[in-house]
Amino acid sequence: SGASLRYSTGTGGEGSEGEGAGLASSESGGSGFSLAAAALPERRRPGGGRPRYEVVRELGAEEVRWFYREDRKTWKPFIGYDSLRIELAYRALGPGGPAEPREGEAAAVEPVCVRSGLYEVDVASAESYPVYWNQTEKIPVMRGQWFIDGTWQPLEEEESNLIEQEHLNRFKGQQLQESFDMEVSKPVDGKEAIHSLKLSRNHVDWHSVDEVYLYSDATTSKIARTVTQKLGFSKASSSGTRLHRGYVEEATLEDKPPQTSHIVFVVHGIGQKMDQGRIIKNTAMMRDTARKIEEKYFSNLATHVEFLPVEWRSKLTLDGDTVDSITPDKVRGLRDMLNSSAMDIMYYTSPLYRDELVKGLQQELNRLYTLFCSRNPEFEEKGGKVSIVSHSLGCVITYDIMTGWNPVRLYEQLLQKEEEELEDRWMSYEEQRLLEELYVTKQRLREIEERLHGLKASTVSKPPVLKFKVENFFCMGSPLAVFLALRGIRPGNSGSQDHILPRTICNRLLNIFHPTDPVAYRLEPLILKHYSNISPVQIHWYNTANPLPYEHMKPSFLNPTKEPTSVTDSESVSTVPSPTTSPVMVRRHYGESITNIGKASILGAASIGKGLGGMLFSRFGRSSTTTPQTLETGKDGAEGDDKKATTVGTPPFPHSSPGFLEPTVELEHRIDFELREGLVESRYWSAVTSHTAYWSSLDIALFLLTFMYKHDQEDTDKANLDTI
Repeated sequence: SGASLRYSTGTGGEGSEGEGAGLASSESGGSGFSLAAAALPERRRPGGGRPRYEVVRELGAEEVRWFYREDRKTWKPFIGYDSLRIELAYRALGPGGPAEPREGEAAAVEPVCVRSGLYEVDVASAESYPVYWNQTEKIPVMRGQWFIDGTWQPLEEEESNLIEQEHLNRFKGQQLQESFDMEVSKPVDGKEAIHSLKLSRNHVDWHSVDEVYLYSDATTSKIARTVTQKLGFSKASSSGTRLHRGYVEEATLEDKPPQTSHIVFVVHGIGQKMDQGRIIKNTAMMRDTARKIEEKYFSNLATHVEFLPVEWRSKLTLDGDTVDSITPDKVRGLRDMLNSSAMDIMYYTSPLYRDELVKGLQQELNRLYTLFCSRNPEFEEKGGKVSIVSHSLGCVITYDIMTGWNPVRLYEQLLQKEEEELEDRWMSYEEQRLLEELYVTKQRLREIEERLHGLKASTVSKPPVLKFKVENFFCMGSPLAVFLALRGIRPGNSGSQDHILPRTICNRLLNIFHPTDPVAYRLEPLILKHYSNISPVQIHWYNTANPLPYEHMKPSFLNPTKEPTSVTDSESVSTVPSPTTSPVMVRRHYGESITNIGKASILGAASIGKGLGGMLFSRFGRSSTTTPQTLETGKDGAEGDDKKATTVGTPPFPHSSPGFLEPTVELEHRIDFELREGLVESRYWSAVTSHTAYWSSLDIALFLLTFMYKHDQEDTDKANLDTI
């Protein structure tokens, strides 16, 4: 049989033959394959369609299925490729598996790499563990031979082994029913058990070779069985559970995951000290949602995107327990939470600990990349790509690693500015002489430093900060714009990403945020000032039919018809820092009271000025500048939507106002992408929850994969554009 795998079991019983690497097979298609068995008609399981033979024999490796269980939930089956390789390793331990290694041989078997290479299975200890991150709880694995009807969940291994042993002792070599079909097989009503096996809490009855039932021996089950049998029901139909020998699907080596062509490092922000395993759970959520999207939209591609968590916080010592020791005991729980989360921001702004945080993340990124390449040597050969998804403060640290930014630069600029100011004021002859001497000495010092640096560079070439080129840098809920603004970055007059992140370092920068996330800020107005009045690109819902590709979406204005007419209006546009108060798309409000609060808050923010309080207050009333339009369109739902669709197209640019550049300049690529608000969510509740709502979003998963699979789908996109 081409599809059936047969192995020598080492007990003299019939083995099985198979196709695939590492399995004993013959070119003629059947060494050790008895003619008698080959001549027998096949029997198939419904759904699986697996060829079987009419004689009871030991289970082939393809009929056994291995399972794993995470978070004490139900057992999940490994895919066929993984299950077969685990079974081979299990059989290599000896006839009895892990309990009985061969005499004179160590029971050391190489761990089996499973689940797209993210985990390994130690067959001897029946445990699985992750390869790229640390996890305290091991994941148990189990060998399934007998399965419960309907759910196809495996019986516990101990019971399964006893049933299998009893089954072979009693029925090995016997013929099965000729007209074998489990779905329409005759009911067991009225049939007596031909064989029975007593287990610790259950017993098993064989009504025929392939009609096997499990019964509970609990007192309540016995009473229920007695009552129903007196009413005329059979024992099996009243309380028996049908068992199946061998899994519903046959394991094949062809059932394997596609090759990884793109890896994504997922970097956490603050708060990991509080919950060290959180980034692993968050990455798992993102991976699971991405798998669903891959299956739905990218199943035609033979490549695969893998997500790896980067946990950089737990290995750092920082101040030890000094901060804890100076924390008062009152409301200790709240203070501990703040120490474990917000304190990371203070550590990062501290010149003493900043480098430790940067090195911690940098080393972890390089460690993961080196480990991945060592286990997947073809990744670099085939031009595999690397992207980074960072959250919150992680965006700032990742940015600083990629660009090599250091606060020392700011200090040098400050000194230079002081020197220039010193030159401008009146000085005495003695001061001038000393100043000239200082300049000469500094110039001489710079020359010596450059010569020394040149000698070092010629002997030891400095390794790159990161061992890989970053293809896409996705920021989620990112305060990066505020950090850059406070470092003195101001809008320029070219629409290039190079103004904040050179393309030589990272091909594409994308800033994703939820409209009510209080920690997230826009980046585009830091490149071109007038983009503060252009709405961020709305991220498509994952179930949108034929969405327009992002690169073909035209910019839409937040206030297409409204001009600043009063002082307060113009201030709200030009006085408040643009990266921090950029409003979002026109949205329907949930009651006038919220609109009024929003209006009051943004006017208050304008009067407060550039203070942090203004930044935070203005987040919740961002769309209040569009109140007149919103209220007008809100009168008639359907008509309002139509009007909105026409006005948010490509209206003429607003007249130049103070601080706005000539509107002919546009960004080469859009950077700010905004999640759509839910129709029923409360804006104030969202402000609390939105900062951590990115991980399980199907919309974000589709967005990430759209950009990472971009090159693979270029031909398809071109065909779609022609149609449009």
